[in-house]
Amino acid sequence: MKFNLPVRILFFLLMSAGLSAQRFVSTDNGHFVYKNQPYYFVGTNYWYGSFLGLNKDPEKGIARLRRELDFLKEKGITNLRVLVGVEGNGKINGVNRVEPSWQYDAGKFNDENLKGLDIFMDEIAKRDMKAVLFLSNNWEWSGGWLQYLRWNNLIDQETFQRVMNWDELRDETVKFYTCESCIQQYHAQVKRIVERRNSINGKKYNTDKSLMAWEIANEPRPMRAAAIEAYHNLISGTAALIKSLDKKHLVTTGSEGEMGSESMAVFKMVHSDPNIDYLTIHIWPKNWGWLDVNDMKGTFAKLKENTIQYISSHEKAAAELKKPLVLEEFGLPRDGHVFQPGTPTALRDEYFETILDLWKISRDHKGNFAGVNFWAYNGEAIPVSGQTYWKHGDDYMGDPPMEEQGLNGVYNSDVSTWKIIQKYSKSN
Repeated sequence: MKFNLPVRILFFLLMSAGLSAQRFVSTDNGHFVYKNQPYYFVGTNYWYGSFLGLNKDPEKGIARLRRELDFLKEKGITNLRVLVGVEGNGKINGVNRVEPSWQYDAGKFNDENLKGLDIFMDEIAKRDMKAVLFLSNNWEWSGGWLQYLRWNNLIDQETFQRVMNWDELRDETVKFYTCESCIQQYHAQVKRIVERRNSINGKKYNTDKSLMAWEIANEPRPMRAAAIEAYHNLISGTAALIKSLDKKHLVTTGSEGEMGSESMAVFKMVHSDPNIDYLTIHIWPKNWGWLDVNDMKGTFAKLKENTIQYISSHEKAAAELKKPLVLEEFGLPRDGHVFQPGTPTALRDEYFETILDLWKISRDHKGNFAGVNFWAYNGEAIPVSGQTYWKHGDDYMGDPPMEEQGLNGVYNSDVSTWKIIQKYSKSN
């Protein structure tokens, strides 16, 4: 076939654009697509990956990051869910929040503390890995909604710092959705990261092919039924803002599913938004009363039954909305509800296999259940002997500060668990 020069140039440009687009994860009729192929993945939560590069001790910092990324890649784990940054400093709801802080005061940012995220994004690019970055938090351990409320004097300092009971926490957190100044401050943070240029490799985040998706927050909930409309507006407005700044990447919510949405109808309504590209769910058997830690074996069968039903009902919702579904958090304590590395994980291993088998069935039948990210990766972390909760200076691990260190996290040394994971992550 003979082309004149302008047509050849046009053809080349179109082909180049097509090849570039293939490097971004996209969606098509209820499925993820990457490199012109269906994209199904087994991933992990590695929220602290964005902090390791900030450690002044290279062995505990960037060297650990590189070793852990290499370990995950070798195990077939290439999709990583990561925290962007922390709002505020000090204790919150009785918890030592993660540090260092990025937005350390309202509208004030220490961008040097995002260099760890820049390093992380540069390192995963070298390994053809993908990141899902969550932009804030419904919960206190990284600041999140409560911090914005404190900055705007909608929660007093004493209440803010002490441990709140569940009803108090709901009543306080729900105020975020009707606090316009809070939302403006949060949106300023969103805009700042979406438009950021990586200080290590010079790439703008909104053009970085290693990014799979922006996530509005970790586990955003209405918290009270009266806030459903305001909650919906926050999700919809934030998704539209992100899409106005970045048309290349996917956007999702970070939702737990029906359990965190007041109803399945609310969950479907929120995820039907045209700027929300896929559905997310989380499953927490212990927190939701499906698991009795004093009788783990006795409650395990019902726990599995509930899990299968929960995934199935949300996969049906995903099919109705013609969008992919990702189970992006799930975990189970070690046998006997102990936390030390090297202790047995037989029930956890069986639980992981149950979930991963459902994912594989979906993949094999081109279903909407497209991805899983287990909670969470502990990597090389060494918990402090005799100490239950995280404090400044301790190794980061997948269990956040308000949870027992070693509760749900998977260490590199958990050989039996990795054997189960690899069975599926390398089954393509």
